[in-house]
Amino acid sequence: MATQMSSARRGIATDEMKQVAKDEDVTLDWLLPKIASGSIIIPSNNVRPQKIHNVGIGKGMKTKVNVNIGTSTLNVNVDEEVEKAKVAVKYHADTIMDLSDGGDVGSIRRTLLDVAPITFGTVPIYEAYNFGVEKHKNPLDITEDDYIKAFENNIKDGVDYTTIHSGITKEIAKRIFKVQRYAGVVSKGGTITAAWMLKYDKENPYITHYDYMIELAQKYDVTFSLGDALRPGSILDSHDELQVQEMINIGRLAKRAIEKDVQVMVEGPGHVPLNEVTANVILAKSLIGDVPYYVLGPLVTDIASGHDHIASAIGAAVSASAGVDLLCYLTPSEHLALPTPDEVKEGLIAYRIAAHAGDLVKLREKSIKWDMDMTEARRTLDWEKQLALSIDPEKAALIHGRTGQHPGNNVPCTMCGGACVYIMLPKQRKYEKEEKKLQQAE
Repeated sequence: MATQMSSARRGIATDEMKQVAKDEDVTLDWLLPKIASGSIIIPSNNVRPQKIHNVGIGKGMKTKVNVNIGTSTLNVNVDEEVEKAKVAVKYHADTIMDLSDGGDVGSIRRTLLDVAPITFGTVPIYEAYNFGVEKHKNPLDITEDDYIKAFENNIKDGVDYTTIHSGITKEIAKRIFKVQRYAGVVSKGGTITAAWMLKYDKENPYITHYDYMIELAQKYDVTFSLGDALRPGSILDSHDELQVQEMINIGRLAKRAIEKDVQVMVEGPGHVPLNEVTANVILAKSLIGDVPYYVLGPLVTDIASGHDHIASAIGAAVSASAGVDLLCYLTPSEHLALPTPDEVKEGLIAYRIAAHAGDLVKLREKSIKWDMDMTEARRTLDWEKQLALSIDPEKAALIHGRTGQHPGNNVPCTMCGGACVYIMLPKQRKYEKEEKKLQQAE
């Protein structure tokens, strides 16, 4: 069965490609070769039950934003996760990931797939973990078959992309306790896989069965998101040997999938100090080529609990400007608890700002019009237009109107009042012109 990549390699433009070309204001002649080479992907499972709005991710595309939701073993509230999915769609997330590992994860996944008609991703190892907990009361009492079965279950439900922790080998897992790592291994999927390999002294099932998974991905046109199991969980661990060795492995695996017409993106950190953010993108791209790069944050400091959406949006903006293609948001509750629907919105808005800030660097001519329109609306005190152009119109209108001001009144806001810069100088200029006319008349 054809994939987006195999179609592009045959010069065939799919409906999804036509949609992306329209959204991104590019030609199909420009787009198809980049999909064929793997520098742009359009994750789109061919058995997804409902029509979705597909997005292009990669070089020359606008920076996209992903929202993570999902249950945990300590908190299973499907209705709340549904509400979060609706919030993600309402406030224009480009992709969404269900990270559920508690409750009936298959049922939860199918429910969220129905609610969110946007590009949808999952982490299959979480289902294998859930199976181990539910059946054996021990998440490590799972087999290689359980790993692969979870992957199959996810893609048969219509998931567009899956995070696969295939870069961490048994050899690397054995080095984890020999290398100084301040925060240890903070990826849940990475921790499960490393612990499983060490317990059974066996290789990572996602490596052993990688070719079979490629065959399945071809059949369903599922995109691999090659996960960073060893991403740094503290800025103290940024770019240590474990992280870099895994990235080297991932680069090789990405090439193997692309050779078989399977779309791939690569995941990155994590916690990275500000001066290393751009360097991280350059290093990653040197190892993986033009394959789309997808980062969590990165967080530029470890002390922002309760405000990690801000700390990470700083790193996200820098990484987007340096060439990152997809940003995975964080919320104010990161490191503390599952997010509420309101916190999902806060994180998503922060990251949409970061994505646009990055696009102003790498796609300036296409991205600047939004800022130009806002500048004109502010200069002319056109409040209706200002509010409409805001990245969060509801909040902007709420703040502007809380002192009784109305958008229809072209008057200054309460920040500057009568000293408004768009009133004082124009008034003075008008006065000077009137004075000059009077003088000429005399």
